[in-house]
Amino acid sequence: MVSYIKADKFYYSDHVKNEGYLEILDGKFGKWTDIVAADAKIIDYRGYAIAPGLVDTHIHGFAGADVMDNSAEGIHKISQGLLSTGVTSFLPTTLTSTFEQLEKVSATIASVANQVKGAKIRGIYFEGPYFTEEYKGAQNPIYMKNPKMEEFQAWQKAAKGLIKKIALAPEREGVEEFVSQVTKQGVTVALGHSNGTYDQAKSAVDAGASVWVHAYNGMRGLTHREPGMVGAVYNIPGTIAELICDGYHVSPIACDILMQQKGYDHIALITDCMRAGGSPDGDYMLGEFPVIVENGTARLKDSGSLAGSILKLKDAVKNVVNWGIASPEEAIMMSSYIPALSVGIEDVCGQIKEGYAADFIVLDKNLNLQATYLNGEKVFQG
Repeated sequence: MVSYIKADKFYYSDHVKNEGYLEILDGKFGKWTDIVAADAKIIDYRGYAIAPGLVDTHIHGFAGADVMDNSAEGIHKISQGLLSTGVTSFLPTTLTSTFEQLEKVSATIASVANQVKGAKIRGIYFEGPYFTEEYKGAQNPIYMKNPKMEEFQAWQKAAKGLIKKIALAPEREGVEEFVSQVTKQGVTVALGHSNGTYDQAKSAVDAGASVWVHAYNGMRGLTHREPGMVGAVYNIPGTIAELICDGYHVSPIACDILMQQKGYDHIALITDCMRAGGSPDGDYMLGEFPVIVENGTARLKDSGSLAGSILKLKDAVKNVVNWGIASPEEAIMMSSYIPALSVGIEDVCGQIKEGYAADFIVLDKNLNLQATYLNGEKVFQG
């Protein structure tokens, strides 16, 4: 079954093709062409642009459900809900918790990973528990500890090999050995929730760590005598920084500085969204903590600290363009190809490429989401 998408623009991973036709063949991307046969089946999006489906590699929940609820139904709900945000691939993200709870959650995600009908599960992201208490964020410090390979292997077994990424604080004992071992197994290591020094961060990167957890947030800042974690984010090449562009977690100016320092091809826009994403303001839970959602933010009730976000990835794309710090091409790359690349899934998603599943979004001239497609079929209409 062959059809063609006609549009004004097509955002490829490293260039933009202008007006033409994109072949969709049996649910997969085919070739781009500027001419088609008179009797070809055309899906007409003149006046619009086609971009790859967005990839969220750090997201805890959506539509009232949270990964840590350990509910198969909840995972389905998140997957389905994300289509309205332009996300077609994601990594369900855990929180710091007990060994047993993380094992159960891993098994539950694995049990439904191939059954979800919405955004595709491309792996699991373990955000913790190997963090440091000084920068605990909205995570429970009583479960924070040093990394143990045996623990990780048990989680990975429960997850049926789905854990693609794990975050830790580089100052924890035994980090270099742990990082070296898990990265050899194809798992990406991210650094954050940390009071680590520049040198400690550098040692972890030398051992194989390659991603920074929500840059600026939950990490030791930069000073002129100790560049700290933020200095490491800026200065260590070949690493990719997650960035929450909701306008609350990081100021647009600080986002701009990071983009200038690292380059757009080393920044992955993420949401760090919690269960209240796509839901009304009010009282919610993030893991074990009560959260109040109002005025565009989710904050811990007891301290007022930010507790994840309610950001939709499609809005992060619009934000960085509206702030004047990225072009539409750069914004789309930072929310599709670079996140996929950061966890080694760019071979299955995050770009328009011949032979890949035709997961894509339709955007108007102001980057508003008009439609989301999975495997060449429309699954959300804006």
